[in-house]
Amino acid sequence: MKVVRNHGRARRRMLIGAVALTAVEWVYVASRRGRVLALDTVVSCRGGHRFTTWWIPGASVKSLRLVFWRIQFCPVGRHWSLVGPVRVSTLSEGQLREAQAQHDWRLP
Repeated sequence: MKVVRNHGRARRRMLIGAVALTAVEWVYVASRRGRVLALDTVVSCRGGHRFTTWWIPGASVKSLRLVFWRIQFCPVGRHWSLVGPVRVSTLSEGQLREAQAQHDWRLP
């Protein structure tokens, strides 16, 4: 009697799915920001507050990741909120300067 083990296939499928999801997120962020990796990405919370944060596609260092958005602490409104990248081209120079002046906490 032959024992069939599908654990390897299931793991491989999960890995392929995770890689595909990460690739989709990279493309999305790249299209919004013009680059794939950004350490000072302008984001906006649901309250409309804009600030800069580390936005690394496929990784969540300071937030809870929900596909393209993240739940993160907003340093402007001092609350937890859903945040997402902002298309910088839609901001005025003043709005961009204001967002860049507000940083979330830095990692050591």
